[in-house]
Amino acid sequence: MKKSAILGIIAVLILEASCMMGPKYSRPAVSVPQDYRTPVPQQAAAASSLGNEQWWQVYQDPVLTQLIHTAIAQNYDVRIAAARILEAQAQVGITRANQLPSANVGADVFSEQNAKVTNLFPACQVNGGELNLSVIWNLDFWGKYRRQTEAARAQLLATEWGHRAVISSLVANVATSYFQLRALDSELEISKSTLGSRQQSLQLTQVLESHGGGSGLDVSQAAQLVYTASETIPDLERQIQQQENVLSVLLGENPQSIPRGRALTEQPVPQNVPAGLPSELLERRPDVRQAEENVVAANAQIGVAKAAFFPNLSLTGLGGLESNALHQFITQPSETWYGAFSVSQPVFQGGALRSGLRLARANWQESVLSYQQTVQNSLEQVSNALIASQKNREFREQQELLTGAAQRTDQLSEVLYKNGGASYLQVLTSETNYFSAELNLVQAQLNERLALVQLYQALGGGWQQ
Repeated sequence: MKKSAILGIIAVLILEASCMMGPKYSRPAVSVPQDYRTPVPQQAAAASSLGNEQWWQVYQDPVLTQLIHTAIAQNYDVRIAAARILEAQAQVGITRANQLPSANVGADVFSEQNAKVTNLFPACQVNGGELNLSVIWNLDFWGKYRRQTEAARAQLLATEWGHRAVISSLVANVATSYFQLRALDSELEISKSTLGSRQQSLQLTQVLESHGGGSGLDVSQAAQLVYTASETIPDLERQIQQQENVLSVLLGENPQSIPRGRALTEQPVPQNVPAGLPSELLERRPDVRQAEENVVAANAQIGVAKAAFFPNLSLTGLGGLESNALHQFITQPSETWYGAFSVSQPVFQGGALRSGLRLARANWQESVLSYQQTVQNSLEQVSNALIASQKNREFREQQELLTGAAQRTDQLSEVLYKNGGASYLQVLTSETNYFSAELNLVQAQLNERLALVQLYQALGGGWQQ
């Protein structure tokens, strides 16, 4: 016991005098502008960013909200990312264990019968047993194991941020797919409504032809309008069912029908979206935080590589009981112990240690560049989303004016045709233009809402639960 106490005191003194090899971590320098590049100046740059909002506050359709809840709970990518967190947590535990002593208990019972050799060496039987406890402690004098633990914890944090990035991407994908589905529903409704009105127009031209007020060409052109509208219906139905399959997989379910909520035009789109400060992206965007934690891990690995140049210090202790008779097993003569303090210094490794240090530094440099690139890409994505949000709104407003004008032209051409003031070719042209304008308006309305989804994700929103 006195020997063990002495070894323990030596270990404590050594650890207190130990040091940490490698550079201390500091966040890499990045160039972050004061404001985002936008088509119009931001009214309140210091206002709370849209990225801080909860996703159910941004997407206010109850059905869409429920779909996102289901996707987060069942989507396989999210579940795989969650499993990776468990793996990283276990890896931290494995790595941290290197800082602590390892102890093993062993027991051995034996019986040996020796045959008679000569009268001087008669037959004999030996029975015995032993019980021992061995302890080995590799002292972390240079901080090698602490740096490894630091790197493992940074990888754990990177994995957690990666999990949040998957959730953010999933929320955006579900919202995008849902808005696309509602846009296809609107296009299908327009196509069916147009088909019905054109069928009535075809009947009218047939009646006019039968009474001499029209020609076969008018009937043929009216039939052309009917077929133009009818051919879009099966194609839209195909796209709708395939889009439902896409959403089903995002939900972690087999292909099936998807419930509907608000119409596309009822989905709210804020007029002014607060982007906040660009510097906030460094704290909020999951991919930026994940890239930074990778830098932390790479920085710690430099310390691990440096510590490999210095001596390895270890304490070894062994104590136990050994006796050839059971009744003497716990007496003092049967006690055994062994203690040692060893030092091992690498002398020649063929350049492996220096190459390992160069490798660690190169990995750190790569992670820093990756982090800086991620920040720059995030700024680009936010700027692009802000531009898309503004310009898509302006495009939708102009498309609404164009659709209104096309509708009036279509109505006037029909009135003129019925009164003999225009040919059916003019009706054909105005009908075609109006139908195309309606479908283009749906796409404009969809793009406006998809820009909101992209902006919300670019600002680092969607992972908050």
